[in-house]
Amino acid sequence: MRAFGPWLAVLAVVLLLSALRLRALATVVSLAWLAWCVWTWVRPARRRSRPD
Repeated sequence: MRAFGPWLAVLAVVLLLSALRLRALATVVSLAWLAWCVWTWVRPARRRSRPD
């Protein structure tokens, strides 16, 4: 359950910003979180594929 903490926090922030009619900021937060997730997923894969 602990692994879902950051996901739930970002979801709560996005929902709060959307409720406050700050949808542009909610979109920016969502896209930044998506970029971070993709970056952390791709970056270790590059290290593993390098022959030692």
